[in-house]
Amino acid sequence: MRRRIRFLLLALAAPALAVAAQDLPKRKPGLWEYRMQSSMAPAPMVSQQCIDARTDDLMQQPAQQGPKPACSKTAVRREGARTLVDSVCSFEGTTVTTRAVFTGSFDTGYRADIHSSYSPPLMGMKESRQTMDAKWLGPCKPGQRPGDVMMQGMGTLNMKEMQEMMKNMPRMPDGR
Repeated sequence: MRRRIRFLLLALAAPALAVAAQDLPKRKPGLWEYRMQSSMAPAPMVSQQCIDARTDDLMQQPAQQGPKPACSKTAVRREGARTLVDSVCSFEGTTVTTRAVFTGSFDTGYRADIHSSYSPPLMGMKESRQTMDAKWLGPCKPGQRPGDVMMQGMGTLNMKEMQEMMKNMPRMPDGR
């Protein structure tokens, strides 16, 4: 069961890993709110994150553990106020083709529309769509540390600590 959950999380994150690894504009330090809507989830997921320049760099690094997508194409280009990211990556025997369109300002608020297709389908999934709206709320709240992610019903997680935890997490017998 643990392996299946981990695999599903990695499968859904694969397009984001390809996009996140790119040289996107840096976000303004402070407290950001994210509203993520996915074609696979009935309700939007809302979170807040306290970031600084170091955390922003950390978020653009691929995960340190687990299967990593091998990308044959990764292109980032600007068209006016839009930043477009196209990628074609292999992940667990599936080709993941992703297009992400970012609009807005990485200082005040932006939107990301992400569409991925999977060939052959990954765990029965042929495509996925995600929309993320990000809004800068101001300075981080007292007591918040850069890397803190607050999710409704889940409390606060720290991205830096999570990355360390993932590095030290025992691998499955097959290497995952």
